[in-house]
Amino acid sequence: MTKPPDQLRRALDPGSIALIGASENPNKVGGRPLLYLQRFGYRGRIYPINPNRGEVQGVKAYPDLASLPEAPDLAIVMVAGEAAAAAVEACARRGVKLAICMASGFGETGAPGKAAEQAMAATARAHGMRLVGPNSQGLVNFGTGTVASFSTMFLEAAPADGPVAIVSQSGAMSAVAYGLLRGRGIGVRHCHATGNDADVGVAELARAVIEDEGVRLMLLYLETIPDAAMLAAVAARARQRGVPIVALKTGRTAQGQRAAQSHTGALANEDRTVDAFLRQHGIWRARDMAGLVGAAELYLKGWRPQGRRLVAISNSGASCVMAADLASDLALPLAVFAEATRRDLAAALPGFATTRNPIDITAALLSNNRLFGAILPIVAKDPAADLFFIAIPVAGQGYDVDAFARDTADFAAATGKPVAVAAPQAAVAERFRAAGLPTFADETDAVLALDQLARHWALLRRPAPPALAHHAVAVPAGRGRFLNEAESLALLAAHGLPVVPHRLCRSEAEARIAFRDLGSPVAVKACSADVPHKSELGLVALGLVSEAAVVEAFAAQLAKLEEIGAEPDGIIVASMAQGQRELVLGARLDPVFGPVVMIGDGGKYVEALPDIELLLPPFAPEEAVEAILRLRIAPILRGVRGEPACDIEALAQAVARLGAIIAAARGRIAAIDLNPVLVGAAGQGLTVLDALVERAEPAAI
Repeated sequence: MTKPPDQLRRALDPGSIALIGASENPNKVGGRPLLYLQRFGYRGRIYPINPNRGEVQGVKAYPDLASLPEAPDLAIVMVAGEAAAAAVEACARRGVKLAICMASGFGETGAPGKAAEQAMAATARAHGMRLVGPNSQGLVNFGTGTVASFSTMFLEAAPADGPVAIVSQSGAMSAVAYGLLRGRGIGVRHCHATGNDADVGVAELARAVIEDEGVRLMLLYLETIPDAAMLAAVAARARQRGVPIVALKTGRTAQGQRAAQSHTGALANEDRTVDAFLRQHGIWRARDMAGLVGAAELYLKGWRPQGRRLVAISNSGASCVMAADLASDLALPLAVFAEATRRDLAAALPGFATTRNPIDITAALLSNNRLFGAILPIVAKDPAADLFFIAIPVAGQGYDVDAFARDTADFAAATGKPVAVAAPQAAVAERFRAAGLPTFADETDAVLALDQLARHWALLRRPAPPALAHHAVAVPAGRGRFLNEAESLALLAAHGLPVVPHRLCRSEAEARIAFRDLGSPVAVKACSADVPHKSELGLVALGLVSEAAVVEAFAAQLAKLEEIGAEPDGIIVASMAQGQRELVLGARLDPVFGPVVMIGDGGKYVEALPDIELLLPPFAPEEAVEAILRLRIAPILRGVRGEPACDIEALAQAVARLGAIIAAARGRIAAIDLNPVLVGAAGQGLTVLDALVERAEPAAI
């Protein structure tokens, strides 16, 4: 795997830093990085640049870059507008390895700003310098004291070096994540904000950060993913190192995408494709900032649950009920205890307490503070338990909370299984935290964190996608963007997809023969590369049961093609296949993520009630089955109300084959649309009834 560029590695631990626009006032953008570098232990050489001062914040200043005794490893550009562009150029000419441009007013403002930003990046590249920004809040590595940032958050929440890395396109969101983690006592080593990503993008910077051996959890804030291949490389390296990655990718909605574009000046990504990409590479996608940091303590404990069966224990029946509801909402199965476990619990608990899961130990905990210590070893021996949730909604005088925390910590250490505690009382929570236990203010946050940990490690345990073993796909030459239907069906059939029996007919005589060979009933469809969508033009006739009807439809459709000025390639006569459910399959080339495959419910309501899942090749049929079972119609596909289950295995094979086809086309196919695909009952397979293959534009090949 390619190592990150030397400039990026040096930027995280530079030997020297120039501060262009250095200010005496530490509360200004130009003054704060200098304050931080001195306060937080930077060990390298600092060169403030200010033509009007001989000294800035007690450090010798220089009038310009040319006056420096060396070309610095890192330069922080803290001047605005045209002065920023000039400073970046001066840095590039001086031999600076990497410059951080903090100035705003570039790509996020529109086309002129974008052009200026691109020119700045081009200047840097021409001289071998890398550029972070513009519109960057800065780079921070508390492990080396390189705090090249103007964020106020480091004054509000004192830094502590730790195992977490934050890499963000937004300065504000990097600071928010940092503040939330520090508020929970979690140390943060890296806190980087790349801004507009004109040159160094968030993924490339993350690629450098993931090599830091002190990092055990990476958090990403993304508004766009311009370099999917680099992010995939980050994920692969993180897997090698056993470092989970959690990402908050915003712009999930059309409004959010517009907002992201105005914020960073970057193009937004289609959200369902982002979901598929992150899932494929084992990156957990958080929906909000709370979700980004919510499970951090559980990850950092090093727990890797092998299953998702939950045990809930509380001294409150209400907390037990809430835990059961949450588990149901999240499809977390409650562990079913073995009979021996229940027998031992019954001996330890008062007679009115429950020995089923969730375990309500009742208010008896007040009179017997050893109940926790008594039941936890019993539960620990039960093989059905994977995750443990403990709720102490109320405790105080008379409760030996220190003993509860100590017993729970001993239990967690003995089992090596994840434990999350919910304790809304600050004094109670503090005792559990002091014992090294992940502790949350309420039941919801605790159970959500356990669910995330279990699901994420299940993703990370999945084997790497299989290599694509598929012979090259040749796309026939022809006019226009689209293959006609007959060509499309032939291409799919040649690569193993089951297509409807059909004949391409160029005369009424051929149509008659086709009808006799295929048998009644048949469908008759016009075939022309000029008409990719036929139904709305009256170019499809279904359920024809006589030669006369076939001949009549043949003539009518040729006449219609002539009327609309479309060149006829023939008329298709096809069997009317039988099946149980109509679905749609598709594949397309995404400009960022490459080949993408879609599975969805079919029928006339498909646009009004979209129900689709996406996959990115390469993937195994087993992953296609998982995607199929995520569809809202999955219960119908499994069989309901006496109907047999659909042939999900055959469908998954077809989905995997479709992914292999578009990947093996190597950019020659822009899209494939299979609609409808008729799936039979289990064991009966499926049939592609209609297909449309779109050639890629020459520039995309």
